[in-house]
Amino acid sequence: MRGADEQQNHIFSYLSPEERVRKDHPLRAIRAMVDEVLTQLSGRFAAMYARVGRPSIAPEKLLRAQLLQMLYSVRSERLLMEEMDYNLLFRWFVGLNADDEVWDATTFTKNRDRLLQADVAKQFLAQVVAQAAGKGLTSDEHFTVDGTLLEAWASVKSFQPKEERKTPPPDDGGNPTVNFHGEKRCNETHESKTDAEAKLARKGAGKEAKLSYSGNLRCGVGDAGETSGNENGDGGRRQRV
Repeated sequence: MRGADEQQNHIFSYLSPEERVRKDHPLRAIRAMVDEVLTQLSGRFAAMYARVGRPSIAPEKLLRAQLLQMLYSVRSERLLMEEMDYNLLFRWFVGLNADDEVWDATTFTKNRDRLLQADVAKQFLAQVVAQAAGKGLTSDEHFTVDGTLLEAWASVKSFQPKEERKTPPPDDGGNPTVNFHGEKRCNETHESKTDAEAKLARKGAGKEAKLSYSGNLRCGVGDAGETSGNENGDGGRRQRV
């Protein structure tokens, strides 16, 4: 029997985020380690805040939220607040009830910066990592490398020879016609006249070459090495040296 597609805008529900997070979720083990470290830092938190005045965001919640942002690679505080608004897993980890309002992104950032300036956040992360290492949850040989190409706003028509050469006047000053047929272009001989930092590159063989920036990230610890994007127009391949 087909169920009815009923739309309910208002309903009373007794929902606990604790009940919605499965018992074997990886964040449960992390939350236990985090809470242990936060308990040890409680004295330092108390010394940072005045005894009177309007209550601030709890530093424990700030640090849990900051850790979530790093674990899930949330690119901004504004997006983090949006995730926390509807993600019950995030609410549970930070310590918010299902009906608690999330903080304004600017308010969160200002309170977070206060902890960073006091070096409490650094101490918190260092103790969490040390605790994970003591339980054999980290490795000194594993690292992750991520590389990507960020397309520049510069037009391909702006990619012209570095040495000036005489060209006929354009038929359209705002968007001139440029014929690249038979012309060999590379980053050694050409550059963008509007964005000199943009390099001609493509993601792989057979892909379209575009003016881009090469972004690379190396996370973790291990043997010495680093990655770099090849920006000579052959795909921006990740290369380990």
